[in-house]
Amino acid sequence: MEASGTDDVEKLKSKFLSAWHNMKYSWVLKTKTYFKRNSPVFLLGKCYHFKYEDSSVTSDGGSNSGSESKEDLSGNVDEFRKDFISRIWLTYREEFPQIETSSWTTDCGWGCTLRTGQMLLAQGLIVHFLGRDWTWTEALDIFSSESEFWTANTARKLTPSLETSFSENNECVSSNKQPLHNCDKKSNSEDFHQKIISWFADYPLAYFGLHQLVKLGKNSGKVAGDWYGPAVVSHLLRKAIEESSDPELQGITIYVAQDCTIYSADVYDLQCNKGTEKAVVILVPVRLGGERTNMEYFEFVKGILSLEFCIGIIGGKPKQSYYFVGFQDDSLIYMDPHYCQSFVDVSVKNFPLESFHCPSPKKMSFKKMDPSCTIGFYCRNAREFEKAAEELTKVLKSSTKQNYPLFTFVNGHAQDFDFVCTPVYDQNDLFTEDEKKRLKRFSTEEFVLL
Repeated sequence: MEASGTDDVEKLKSKFLSAWHNMKYSWVLKTKTYFKRNSPVFLLGKCYHFKYEDSSVTSDGGSNSGSESKEDLSGNVDEFRKDFISRIWLTYREEFPQIETSSWTTDCGWGCTLRTGQMLLAQGLIVHFLGRDWTWTEALDIFSSESEFWTANTARKLTPSLETSFSENNECVSSNKQPLHNCDKKSNSEDFHQKIISWFADYPLAYFGLHQLVKLGKNSGKVAGDWYGPAVVSHLLRKAIEESSDPELQGITIYVAQDCTIYSADVYDLQCNKGTEKAVVILVPVRLGGERTNMEYFEFVKGILSLEFCIGIIGGKPKQSYYFVGFQDDSLIYMDPHYCQSFVDVSVKNFPLESFHCPSPKKMSFKKMDPSCTIGFYCRNAREFEKAAEELTKVLKSSTKQNYPLFTFVNGHAQDFDFVCTPVYDQNDLFTEDEKKRLKRFSTEEFVLL
């Protein structure tokens, strides 16, 4: 009877927290986000311009010299909107099946970093299966009414300004990579769209769902209700993809950098395994300063988010985790998981997709960013990894005023430098002792997430 009473109390507490956090963060989707004009917006390696010609509109005290019509502007805005809305949005959920060995049926208040990690991996899978240029065909139709601030009439408030961020000869990046699968047909792409979302569903058997990540976290001393930092989540995602059994997922793997170092030979070994070539998601946990983010790193962050290989950043500000996907001027563009939605049963045929796509982007000043974060990249094959390493090295050199870059590429294996890259572990103990110590150190160094 006592156990039953305790469970009832925990369930009541869980429902109260869900209601509180939903009320606390419900304003997030209702607030409007304005973009400056006459400068580009970058979104996961793509560049958008919203310049607008109107003699009655001025910028910095002068007349606007743009040459695009309202129709041109509206088209560019719609392209950006469709691209942003098409990214998979994973938020707090409630009333999902109870997490094993706990009374939790919601992750409100504690699961935001797990959600931002899921969003980053989801973007990697979208690029892997559908290509970076894929967009959801229904994005603009479904969310047109909720995002009236994107219309041409108000677009003059929207447009971006980044001329001081990059040199004039810096070209906007566009990805023309072909997806792994031929998804020219709408039905094929939508099938994969739904399948990818189902892999992140909130039920125990989902490969990258909350239940699975919490289960893997137990092996590093984490339980449901604990706070997870970006570096810990990186390792949980790596383990989750190793544990996945879907044949479709056998062509992709995850590499987590060690002590801000990417060992090229270890990446090649992961990509060229058993005679087959795999794609790789590279996760690099870094710190952009001490207690506060060093503003000198902003050029580095902008350079990273402008690369075609980038799939986002798991980061946030103190006590909140966000999924950073782009930037404009001195502001980062992000997706916010702090919005509690109801559980969606993905086993139902043609389950609704609307709650997995964010209707509007949010912006945050870079100086508010917490220094602890994880940067993500996707490379389809070894040749792409070589190109990514080359481009990243350029960004690191150009944005580093001192002799200590945020991370480095090293030829060879980690074990050549007295490190262990992929330790052999007993199947009954998912993490080795070294991994547990490293994860524990990450947990104590990182910010607390609510």
